[in-house]
Amino acid sequence: MADIAIRAVRKSYGKNPTLHGIDLAFASGEFVVILGPSGCGKSTLLRMIAGLEEITSGEIAINGKVVNRLEPRERGCAMVFQNYALYPHMTVAGNIGYALKVAGVAKAERLRRVEETAKIVGLSDYLDRKPAALSGGQRQRVAMARAIIREPNVFLFDEPLSNLDAKLRVTMRAEIRKLHQRLQATSIFVTHDQVEAMTLADKLVVMNRGVVEQVGQPLDIYHRPASIFVASFIGSPAMNLFDAVVDVDNACLTFGGTKMPIERGLATRLGARQITVGIRPEQCVVAPEGVSIKVDFIEELGSGRIIHSELNGYPFAATVDEHTRVRPGERITLELPLAHLHLFDKETGRRIEVDLEPRAIRNSASQPTLQAV
Repeated sequence: MADIAIRAVRKSYGKNPTLHGIDLAFASGEFVVILGPSGCGKSTLLRMIAGLEEITSGEIAINGKVVNRLEPRERGCAMVFQNYALYPHMTVAGNIGYALKVAGVAKAERLRRVEETAKIVGLSDYLDRKPAALSGGQRQRVAMARAIIREPNVFLFDEPLSNLDAKLRVTMRAEIRKLHQRLQATSIFVTHDQVEAMTLADKLVVMNRGVVEQVGQPLDIYHRPASIFVASFIGSPAMNLFDAVVDVDNACLTFGGTKMPIERGLATRLGARQITVGIRPEQCVVAPEGVSIKVDFIEELGSGRIIHSELNGYPFAATVDEHTRVRPGERITLELPLAHLHLFDKETGRRIEVDLEPRAIRNSASQPTLQAV
């Protein structure tokens, strides 16, 4: 196991900056997930830890030792790639044990470690097969076994599940998590899939455009996103976001025909300005009074339904149970509990830390409603 420190790390390709001063610290044995959209710099950062990319400035330390000038083989890291990178002419056993063969490990010891490693990842019955005879999930296990057998201090995963189908990805997430619990090695997993990130991470790092937006435990980030970007990127369906104006004189937030009463002291602290308000779809409640929306379409999930609509010109979704009777084209009213709202500065996009009263948004005028049955 190893702790990792990333200090003021920058990366540029010519005059084009990719990473803008990254500062992160990972504890020994942690499972860290770096999450972000394509092009945010997450894979570049992972490759810099591995030694596959040069650092423009800053430093990376593993177990207290700066590794900027060390070759990849000297860093104690093992990497699992998206494309498996298996040797097609070798058997599973040959692929798993290849690094040991190159290192000059005796054949008897090599075979013993191959068998032990294959057992860990559930490949004991496939050691004589070649990659072409394996499923996608089995190939990924071979790639992980090849990393495990080196007994590294750090495991680096570069979107290893992207080539798998949806069902197999769920299975492999569980396999990777169980593997981490068994080995207790420091692991860094890069993905653009927020479901993978939420289910795997001890610590979650959210990146955007070469900077770190937020670091924390998955549920902390889910419930208290630090920025509009994090709020919109974490969660499925995504958080509803819409603009509102702080009315200090009347102590409320206004948008469209809706007024949300807030504590007068809070209105004074916010000041007269435009802000962005967020609420997660599962926190919206169908009620006799509330914000009126027209249902555009409905996603049927079996265990529930997602109603899609617009609110003040912004896309808006609400999660309801499967018994809520509503059809496209109908109007319903939703109560938006004030305690579940998130406020963000419109200009900076950063979270506004305030305590909200446990009340709900109400329309200034009554609207027709549909009841949940």
